Formats: sequence, C-alpha cells, structure tokens
Amino acid sequence: MNAETTISPRNAAAALPFAVPTSRWDDSVAARLSPAELLLYRSNLLGSDLTVTNFGGGNTSAKLTETDPLTGASTEVLWVKGSGGDIGSMKLDGFATLYQDKLLGLEKHYAGPDDDDKMVGFLPHCTFNLNGRAASIDTPLHSLLPFAHVDHVHPDAIIALAASSGGEAATKEIWGGKIGWLGWKRPGYTLGVMLRDYVAANPGIEGVMLAGHGIICWADDAKACYDHTVRLIADAANYLNGKLAGGPAFGGQVVTPNPERAAIAADLMPRLRGFMTGARRKLGHFSDDAEALEFVGSADFARLAALGTSCPDHFLRTKIAPLTLDPARIQDDAYLAEQVSAYRDLYAAYYERCKRPNSPAMRDSNPVVVLVPGVGRITFATDKTTARLAGEFYGNAINVMRGAEAIGDYIALDEQEAFDIEYWLLEEAKLQRMPAPKPMVGRIALVTGGAGGIGAATAARLLREGACVMLADRDATAVQEVCNGFAGQFGKDVVRATVCDVTDEAQVAAAFAATAREFGGLDVLVANAGIASSAPIEQTTVELWNRNFDVLAQGYFLTSKHAWPLLKRMKEQGGTSVVFIGSKNAVAAAAGASAYASAKAAANHLARCLALEGAPEGIRVNVVNPDAVIRGSKIWDGDWRKERAASNKVDAGDELEAHYRNRSMLKRDVLPEDIAEAAYWLGSDQSAKSTGNMINVDAGNVQAFTR
Repeated sequence: MNAETTISPRNAAAALPFAVPTSRWDDSVAARLSPAELLLYRSNLLGSDLTVTNFGGGNTSAKLTETDPLTGASTEVLWVKGSGGDIGSMKLDGFATLYQDKLLGLEKHYAGPDDDDKMVGFLPHCTFNLNGRAASIDTPLHSLLPFAHVDHVHPDAIIALAASSGGEAATKEIWGGKIGWLGWKRPGYTLGVMLRDYVAANPGIEGVMLAGHGIICWADDAKACYDHTVRLIADAANYLNGKLAGGPAFGGQVVTPNPERAAIAADLMPRLRGFMTGARRKLGHFSDDAEALEFVGSADFARLAALGTSCPDHFLRTKIAPLTLDPARIQDDAYLAEQVSAYRDLYAAYYERCKRPNSPAMRDSNPVVVLVPGVGRITFATDKTTARLAGEFYGNAINVMRGAEAIGDYIALDEQEAFDIEYWLLEEAKLQRMPAPKPMVGRIALVTGGAGGIGAATAARLLREGACVMLADRDATAVQEVCNGFAGQFGKDVVRATVCDVTDEAQVAAAFAATAREFGGLDVLVANAGIASSAPIEQTTVELWNRNFDVLAQGYFLTSKHAWPLLKRMKEQGGTSVVFIGSKNAVAAAAGASAYASAKAAANHLARCLALEGAPEGIRVNVVNPDAVIRGSKIWDGDWRKERAASNKVDAGDELEAHYRNRSMLKRDVLPEDIAEAAYWLGSDQSAKSTGNMINVDAGNVQAFTR
C-alpha cells in the first residue's frame, strides 16, 4: 500500500455539474389526499430529492382551516415541519400545528433582535389541539408571511448563490428581480420580521434568497408551491452549470486520486480514531466520491477548506473547519497524533475567543471532518449515522464552494456567528433533551460465523445495545441475508457483511480492513466460526483432524492476529475485548470427537495466552463454553447431529435434544441467545475487569467445571 499521492500540473478537467431537479408530482396520487396530506406529500417529495434539500434540511408549511376543539368554530392553523424532523421521511405527526392568530399576536412581546430566544418560548403557547410536536426555530418565517403555502429549502445550487460575493448580482440576473435578496441573519423571529417587511415593501416578488441560508418561496396551493420550488432550484443549477462549463473547478486538479485510497483509508481511520480521546468513542465514515476527490485534489483546496462551511445546516454537522492532512505523512503516527492534538487546541482557542458569559461548556474538540488529498473525505462522530451525515453535509459544502467560486468569492460563516449557532442555548437545550446513548454506541464488533445461530444471535445482541457489527461468514448468500434482516431491524448504517473463510489469511485480513474502512476500527472480536465432527479415533483421518484444527484453532489464531493491531489502537479509550466461542468439549473429554475437542481445547488455551499478551495493551480475552446448542445452530443441521445421536444411542430428532437437556444439571435447553448474552457481557464494559476467564453456558455439566 502506497500512501503517497501523485502531484501533477494543474489539469483542466471539467468541473462537476450541479444536478438539476425535475418535478415528481403525481396528480393521480394528489387527487386522493386531504389538505394536510397534500402538505405531507409535497414535503416528502421535496425532502426525498437530494437535489432539492439535504437530510433534515428545509421546512414546509400550509395554513389550513381546522375546527377548534374548544369552540367548534373554524380557525386558521399553521402546519409547519416540527423541530428536528426530516421532510423527506416524516409523517403527519412530524408537523407542529399552531393557531395562526396566536402566532401573529406574539409580535406584541417582541422588542427587537435581542428577543429571539425569548420569542421561541412563546411558541408552545400557540399549540393547536394539544399537538406535542415542538415547533422549529423557523416557524416565524412561515407564520409572518401572508401566503397559504411556503417552502424553505437549502439545495446546493441555491446555497452556492447565497454564499458567494457574486450571489446577489446572480440572483438578479437569473430571475430579473422576481426573487429578492436579504443579507445574512441567524434564523429566528427577527429574520421572520425582516422577511415579512421585505416582502411587503416589494410587492410582486415570488421568493427571497436568504444570504448564507437558502431560499424561501410561496404559492396559493400545494402543487404550485412544489413546482415553484423545484423550478427555482433548476434555474439556479442551470445558471451555475453554464458558468462552470468547460473549465476546471477550484483552480484545477494538482493531486491525482490514489488508486489504493480504499486501503489507505482502512489503515488510516483506526489510527485517527485511536488519537480522538474523549468521553465517547468515535465511529468513522469514508467517502471517495467525485465531489470529495475533486476538492481535496485541487489547487484551491487548502484555502477553501480553512474557511469552513456557510449554511447553518452544514456547519452544525461539520464543525468550524475540517482537519486537513498531508498524504505523504499519514503513515506516521507521531504526525497524526500531533495534528489531532493541534486541531483540539485550535478548537479550544476558537471557543475561548467567541464564548459568551452564558455559553455552555466547551463540547468535544476532536475534528469531525478529515480531508486527505488523493484519498478523500473521512468523518467521525459518536454514532455511525451522524458520521455518515456529516460526510454528506460536507459534500454539500463542497458543491456550494464550487458554485460560489464560479460566480465570485466563496463566503463562509463569520466565526462569531458560527459559534453563536453552535453554542446557541436553544441548541444546547435540544441536546440536553436527547436520551442517553445505549451502552454499546460507539463500539465496533466483528463476528465470525455471523450467518450461523450463535453468530447471528450475538450480532443481534450487540446491535440491540447500539454497536456497529461486521458479519463475517464464508457463506456469501447466507451472511448477506442475515445482514439485510438486521439492516431492516436496526438500520442500514450499523451493520455490514463480508465473505470470510477464517482458514484463508487473505480473506481474514480483508475482513478486518473492510471493518476499519466501514466503521473506523474495532472494539470487539467475537471468534465464533466453527465446524463439528464426530468419529472414533481409528476412523479419524488426517484430513478430518486438520480440518478441525484449520477452522477451530488456526481460524481463531488468524482472526486474533489480524484483529490485534486494530484493538491495540483503543487502549487509551478504555480497552477492547476478544471473545472466543469455545465448547464444553474444550474442557471435558469426549469420546468419539477427539479432533473437534482437541481443536477446541487448543483455541481455549490460545485465549489464555492472548489474555496474557493483551493485558498490557488493554485487550481482554475471554471464552464462552456452550454445550449442545442444537436449536438454531447450523452445525447441528448436518452430519454432527447424526454422529452425536449415534454416539449417544438416541434418535437424531427430538430425542437428541431431550438427551442433552436431561443430561444437564439444570435440565434446560441451551439456546443461541444464551450464548449471545454471555458474549455480549464479555464484550461490554460490564466485564471491564475480567480477562483470561471461561464462562460455561451449558445448563450445568460437572465434567466442564473449570475449577
């Protein structure tokens, strides 16, 4: 793997164009909808189209006539996207509903810009029909405008105009004065008043560009409002594409994309993650999309990256500015540690310069966005979804910079304005209301044999507590099927699948590289992939003996060996864990299964050796010894079941299960979920002071007592 990039003369590759949205409105669908459902339909169409707005961005509204539940009289109600919602995926309950007359009456409490936060406190008093959905900070922009339907969106093409020194002139050129321009003002009641007064002073305008913030427009009905919004974005995209056509973006490309960038990212991400110390561990997301590579390889990269983002939606996800790294030095741990530390110092200095007397305490000072020429964009956050979204938002910011520079100079948020948004007391209150994270959020696990009964049950247990999981299994179809099921249950961000035969070192190495690239590193290894065989010693072939040792001893060795460098990276964050799924047969002699039992015993002793070796590195190594996990186990679906039934002189059906149940001291079946519970405990901080241990989950077997 070569981390160095190729420096080349500036090339004149054409700039990436802006996507041009088109209408997705379906009259046959709309004809069946109520007024409120039409608002939802419009909102979902806008929000699900990433050429129109980014995730969680934008808000929509309609002023609808409703029956007052108190008086029975008709009253005008503002339906507006609630705080924190996403217009692309929200349902009807995602809208706040407020009495429009009460909203208009709030102005008597407003004395000027210093009252913005105070005015937010009045919004709950305007709630219609006891709707518990909190109204967003942008509610005044919708309520104070005298139009039935209002859209406010933040598409890249629009923000490019709004964040450029040439944006106001371009707005006049594109729309001939039909779209107005308001200078930057932080969202809130004051902006709503400014907008209302501007529209009143400019009758006939069809929308207003809000500098650094987006566009707001309106119409008399839902379809007309949707069409108007899409048309305005298309106008902006077409205009910018005309300015970009035929020339390079960002001063031309000076760094060629490295063909080994995926492998470089897999190596780099765990090392960066290990240096990002703090209260919670980080998860990573890597992207080498065209936008990222165009930007990080450009002549203007360093200048523009230092400016940070412009739109508040982008900034809140990406921090004041990214961390940029020299690709020639990223294999040097000392350099990486120095750069991460320097970023934290810069962030602390920014906090000290800008803090107010009542500002919340400084938050996590680690970088969110890391940019590497020739490699791409890496983002870190305390959960995978937030890390992915931060990357997508910085991708939006790159598009904005490209367009803004095509018509003038890119203008980032003023530092103090950026701070006041990041540390807004209302934003802090929102953060404080968030539920505590689940115990495994920020943790990354790899489970071998992930398509089998114990492997899948263990993965489900980890996912349920918030972990990200890489499922590794040699059965490509089965492991992808399990992964798809978990994605539907727990979300697509937190689970991945990789094909891995644990006897093939190249496949093992690739599985851990994929885990590092997909999530940022590793915290928990569950070595579970296994086989089982039964044969008297005279019928045990060398091939059978070797096959057991290949999978159950060498397989555990190879997975531990390749997990080790990733696990060591997290020593300063509280350490990591390896869990071997062993067997009762590893500690209790078994007639007719010498190859299987001996290989399991070898794996268990390997765990003890690794516990000694891992302790100085903060790596705990423990074993779970199951017995007779028949139900849900793939091993028991084959010859092993017949062989053990014959050895115990019982029928291979229900009689075999009854045999093992009655043999146990507690007379109970052992299920995959029981093994998963023990593996979860050993992988979590609940067992932070346990290493070199074996936990028997066998319903009681005196032969397997370890002491």
